[in-house]
Amino acid sequence: MTDKKTLIAFFDVDGTLCDSGGEVLASSIEAIRTFRANGNLAYICTGRSKPEILANILAVGFDGVIGAGGGYITFGDTVLRHQKMPKEHVKEIVGFFEQNDIGYYLESNDGLFRSSNCEQKIKEEIKKIAEQENESFDSLDAKMLWFHELTAQYDNFPVNYDNVNKISFINNTLPFSDIADRYGAVFHMYHSTVDLFGPESGEIAVKGIDKQKAIEFILGYLDMSKEQAIAFGDGDNDIAMFNAVNYGIAMANATEGLRAIAQEITTDADHDGIALSLAKWNM
Repeated sequence: MTDKKTLIAFFDVDGTLCDSGGEVLASSIEAIRTFRANGNLAYICTGRSKPEILANILAVGFDGVIGAGGGYITFGDTVLRHQKMPKEHVKEIVGFFEQNDIGYYLESNDGLFRSSNCEQKIKEEIKKIAEQENESFDSLDAKMLWFHELTAQYDNFPVNYDNVNKISFINNTLPFSDIADRYGAVFHMYHSTVDLFGPESGEIAVKGIDKQKAIEFILGYLDMSKEQAIAFGDGDNDIAMFNAVNYGIAMANATEGLRAIAQEITTDADHDGIALSLAKWNM
């Protein structure tokens, strides 16, 4: 049982814990370690699956992980929950994506298994964004280098279709709504969760799973209350996370939907947002 004065903080990863270059700021590392040293708990709470939670992130020091958008939950080294997609559905989705030239990667605790056109589809979307925003293609493309290197590691590994957490897709051939209409009755559909994947991209996940349910599960497991919980996020998929905690802190780069329900808005992920907020409350 935790002390009722103990706080627990949940940190989204992309655009929150990690800056635009995919790194964790030194100020965030120091602030989170101080927060834990003061007797509080810190949790990763991300849509990323286990292989995407890289060593530089884990090295910050956390008490547990909520991954795959809530489908994978740990406390310390103990796996408390791991919910997966049915094999037959995964294979049907893969077939549909391949027929329609949609890039994708299967997210599993065994690895990230990408389609043959995955990297090319990402580059196509980055090129469009670079032109629209008048930015350098090379600089935007460099932000995805870590991802391409990570997924390439699994290119020659066999896929265990029984062990897929969720499927992310990079799509510029069909409207997102067509894919959502096809699979939304069975699965939870997330729309455009990675900006560089383009506006028609998204994720397909186990229905009934989200960050709110995962946080409520952890709070129950630790005998903690909502009043002890805070969260940092930046995306619409963090709205569920904010609904599960007493105090939600949105990064300055957050979506309008998340900013509208936040109790606080801090600076962005590139400018010490986490550290400034935790220092403000002497945490």
